[in-house]
Amino acid sequence: VQLVESGGGLVQAGGSLRLSCGASERTYYNTGWFRQAPGKEREFVAAITWNGSSTYYTDSVKGRFTISRDNAKNTVYLQMDSLKPEDTAVYYCAAKRMFGTWYLGREYDYWGQGTQVTVSS
Repeated sequence: VQLVESGGGLVQAGGSLRLSCGASERTYYNTGWFRQAPGKEREFVAAITWNGSSTYYTDSVKGRFTISRDNAKNTVYLQMDSLKPEDTAVYYCAAKRMFGTWYLGREYDYWGQGTQVTVSS
């Protein structure tokens, strides 16, 4: 399975972006978004179960980011509102077959190449 992120870019603080994660084939994998800022470790952002029934967020993005999916389009989205400069990072989507600990990157089986999000102050 190949994952391809898109939708990143440069936006002013307070603005919005919507990231997309497209899969190369029909999958019903649990999917997460992670991010990595320069000089920092990769961190969990959000996750959604394969059928969209449950979502999970790290505290710093709750109320601002929304993860969703359209399985008919093999795509998972991350709507990011009220963006802050500290949201600046490369954002990666990842997919896994199993349930488990959503914030552990090592549990994910497939990763995309990442898309850059830059929020200016």
